[in-house]
Amino acid sequence: MTHPALRVVGAPRALRRWAIASLVANIALVVTGGLVRLTGSGLGCPTWPRCTSDSYVSHPALGIHGAIEFGNRMLTFVLIVIAVLTWVSAMLYRPRDRRLRWLTAGMALGIPAQGVVGGITVLTKLNPFVVAIHLLLSLVLVALAVWLVRLTWALGAAPASPWGVRFARIAFVGMWIAVWLGTVVTGSGPHAGDEHSVRTGFDPALVSHIHAIAVYLTIAATFGAVFVVRNTPSLLLLAVEVVQAGIGLSQYHLGLPIGLVLLHLLGAALAIAAATNLMLSVTGRAGDDRSGSVRPDAVTDTVPR
Repeated sequence: MTHPALRVVGAPRALRRWAIASLVANIALVVTGGLVRLTGSGLGCPTWPRCTSDSYVSHPALGIHGAIEFGNRMLTFVLIVIAVLTWVSAMLYRPRDRRLRWLTAGMALGIPAQGVVGGITVLTKLNPFVVAIHLLLSLVLVALAVWLVRLTWALGAAPASPWGVRFARIAFVGMWIAVWLGTVVTGSGPHAGDEHSVRTGFDPALVSHIHAIAVYLTIAATFGAVFVVRNTPSLLLLAVEVVQAGIGLSQYHLGLPIGLVLLHLLGAALAIAAATNLMLSVTGRAGDDRSGSVRPDAVTDTVPR
């Protein structure tokens, strides 16, 4: 008989649920972090790890900006809880799988590391290059969460032609380059998170065009994957890219309205997730499962009742 508390992490398919929760929570953190920046609340709590020099929590004197920034900090603790419970769930499965243990442990350690980088962004007064690292680390956690979902749901990699594998890898790398260039665009334009924050000094129009070129090349590689691999992950990535490109063009020509910028940031997280999913869905040799999926019977096994 399993203790009721243990069912949260040891019940059949519990790890699958925690994997989904990790993916959703990490995407949510990206969006709430963007909300902090877009509302000018980046320094709502002017120091770190305290909110102010004499308090760990926000207070009315800090206004709405303090509440927004403090709320985003609190979400980090929610992610830590989810990550730890996901790791515990992976440890309780039998037969124990080393890949699951290492992956979930890495994600559990990555959340507080991401929080520390967030603290450094505050201490550096929202230096745009540090802010970019803060976002990119969150997206790394999103990619790892996608890998965890594929492992726990036994979504193995299917054999594909050499060009199919190449297109999937180019789309994955291209997406990361496009997103990184997107952070450069953001760091060169408005919505700095605080009206006194420094900018990169780059020409916003120039870096926007360079970013667009990376996006177009990534979409071209995805088209190649769609025609060569012909699987659902490639179609999913293409759909995300088309919508994301449409939002990006709209926000550029409409003067970067906050709502569209926030949607574009959500799209970046979904695009990284979809590109990771595509890359892990194909392999170059039959019987070579590069996604490392766990057998269905291993995923449904739990601790003894």
